[in-house]
Amino acid sequence: MSEKPVISVIAPVFNEEGNIDELYRRVAAVMDSTGDSWELIMINDGSRDRSADEMHAVHERDPRVRVVNFARNFGHSSAVTAGMDHARGDAVVIIDADLQDPPEVILDLLAKWREGYHVVYAVRAERLGETWFKKTTAKMFYRLIYRITDVHIPVDTGDFRLMDRQVVNAVNTMREHNRFIRGMTSWVGFRQTGVEYVRQERKIGKTKYTFKKMMRFAMDAITGFSYFPLQVTIYASLLLALLAILAIPVVAILRLSGSELQFEGQATTLVVVLLVSSFQLFFFFIMGQYVARIYDEVRQRPLYIVAEIWEEKPETGAAGSGAVSGAEGALGSGAAR
Repeated sequence: MSEKPVISVIAPVFNEEGNIDELYRRVAAVMDSTGDSWELIMINDGSRDRSADEMHAVHERDPRVRVVNFARNFGHSSAVTAGMDHARGDAVVIIDADLQDPPEVILDLLAKWREGYHVVYAVRAERLGETWFKKTTAKMFYRLIYRITDVHIPVDTGDFRLMDRQVVNAVNTMREHNRFIRGMTSWVGFRQTGVEYVRQERKIGKTKYTFKKMMRFAMDAITGFSYFPLQVTIYASLLLALLAILAIPVVAILRLSGSELQFEGQATTLVVVLLVSSFQLFFFFIMGQYVARIYDEVRQRPLYIVAEIWEEKPETGAAGSGAVSGAEGALGSGAAR
């Protein structure tokens, strides 16, 4: 196998056939300009288009490109995790395959790393081509997470970042299933800083983050790094208790005075019962989210299953493909392509 790379670039891929060649071209141009040895690890997250064929062709042209093929779609966070499990570099960069995060920014991340920072995250100073709704909800989400968690998670940042080998090793020990990568890299500590950049408009294909996936992503972030939703229940119960205490003398006075403003009838009772029930069901839902995540951890299923890996053959030094097993039973094996 070739020399150990100094820099590993991880790119999760899900139905990005039109971006594979351009991603490789731009990453290769940037990394070759550094003069350091490097590798590009593409994680095929169960793509249903021709992404696998495109990645295999790139691997055949350049053995520095390694491709990890999942047995099915396991999600973006699991794909990033697989990339970190397989990365061999002293510095590891995570970048999306849709090219909205420009590979050229990697040079800025590397400059900060060489200054001694262990984590260099890319801060979105501007987001081109995104709707008002997406920008607004993203802004609200990042600021909500910042306020309700004890961990300092930088606002307006995604998974586009560089991590030192120390940080990667630390994060790799965290095998939780509902993963919020940017929160995990903040939680481990070390010296961290940010670099601003302009997030580009997607040129080819459509975003894979539907509203449903964004909601799931938000729940993973909140439940993974904050108990605040559970703590809200005590404030709500205290508020309802206060309202009840205040209502008792008010109702009593109205009844004794014979006022026409008495709260009587089934309609009033029904409204109060429905209101209280809605609070109860909402908080049952919140508790259920935490319990479901406990259930995910107890089952101890692997984070992902690998069908096959295309990489340089160690015995010949030639580009090829093979099946490789990996850490904690998270990786499977399959026939070589």
